[in-house]
Amino acid sequence: MIVSDAFAGKRYAVLGLARSGLATVDALAASGAWVIAWDQREDARAQVAGKAVLGDPMEMDLNGLDALVVSPGVPLNRHPVTCRARAAGVPIIGDIELFALARPTLPPHRVVGITGTNGKSTTTALIHHIVRVAGLPTRMGGNIGLPILAQDPLKAGGVYVLELSSYQIDLTFTLDCDVAVLLNVTPDHLDRYADFDAYVASKVRLFGMQSPDHTAIVAVDDDVTRDVAAGLPRARRVSAASVDPAMQARWPALQGPHNAQNVAVAVMVAQALGISDANVGAALESYASLPHRMQRVAEIDGVLYVNDSKATNAASTAPALAAWPAIGGRPRIHWILGGLAKSESLDECAAGFPNVAHAYTIGEAGPLFARLLGEADVPVTECELLVTAVAEAAARAQAGDVVLLSPACASFDQFRDFEARGDAFAAAVAALGEKTPAGDSR
Repeated sequence: MIVSDAFAGKRYAVLGLARSGLATVDALAASGAWVIAWDQREDARAQVAGKAVLGDPMEMDLNGLDALVVSPGVPLNRHPVTCRARAAGVPIIGDIELFALARPTLPPHRVVGITGTNGKSTTTALIHHIVRVAGLPTRMGGNIGLPILAQDPLKAGGVYVLELSSYQIDLTFTLDCDVAVLLNVTPDHLDRYADFDAYVASKVRLFGMQSPDHTAIVAVDDDVTRDVAAGLPRARRVSAASVDPAMQARWPALQGPHNAQNVAVAVMVAQALGISDANVGAALESYASLPHRMQRVAEIDGVLYVNDSKATNAASTAPALAAWPAIGGRPRIHWILGGLAKSESLDECAAGFPNVAHAYTIGEAGPLFARLLGEADVPVTECELLVTAVAEAAARAQAGDVVLLSPACASFDQFRDFEARGDAFAAAVAALGEKTPAGDSR
């Protein structure tokens, strides 16, 4: 874990004891800080025994604390602890800010921070992979993988690659990224912000924390990011259009227009870090997809099954529908979508409708999406359950087709999270393989 003299002798309260909260308690306690911790769950509180004093920030006196450290999941715009902390003059921060405060005590290193509505995880993992292929010490964290405070500090010359959600940026004030990246911004998480402009401003704060001589990179593939770039004269601009489709065909885990943007950004980050073109090329060819992000689950009787469960809004699903265009005038995609809708529109996906042979709706949004697709003349079947949708799609799909789970919705109506939804899809596909012996046809 990261241990730092920056925390020694200070007083912190930690609210929320999931992965990042537990890592925060461990790092602060090991650094010699006095820690109060709280979570509504008794089993979570039990995990900090001997490391922290138990105390609910909603009931205790907050005066004298150096900071209140909260989980990114705490909705500061409506949680009463926000007013209590402000009244006591106590800053509210997150684990990324603690990492920023610890940086001066760590061996010399660089930090790459990546934000955006869609594509953060893939771009973060791809940059991390490129850095590793180049032979540099590296750690990946933030909104992906292990909490950064739970990981051992890098040796001198290392590169920390951080995926940063808007929630994490809201809790961060001094993270001076050597390279900061904005991929895209589309409406999302608006229950946490006054309006869309406030959500955009949260993302842009990543650049505001940078020193003037550090690198800012903005992907200018949408109107919002073009406006952001116009307000950042020092920003380097990059576009998915810079990626040669013939070259992209050589990178099996990076297909589709959305991955063209991910690649374009990753290449520019690598250039900013001084990584050679040869190392970048080798990394692009050897990169493997993250689970639940355009992940190829299986191929059965010539039908490819793809798990894109991480696509939780229409904007993140749209590129998936463009990844397998129609051939010979025949649509190829059997699209499984639905769940807990974030909007009542599929307009952002409309350009991909001609590639859809049939759609299968599930979950709470199923009837709404079935109506919208029917109005757009897309053949659709209401399935309600994911396992039913997989079976229906498998029955219709022909060799050369793709069965794509790209829900354009959150998962919480039927599943714990998008990972559980993707795992359920993979299990349903595996069951198909067991029922269909190799070489048989449907």
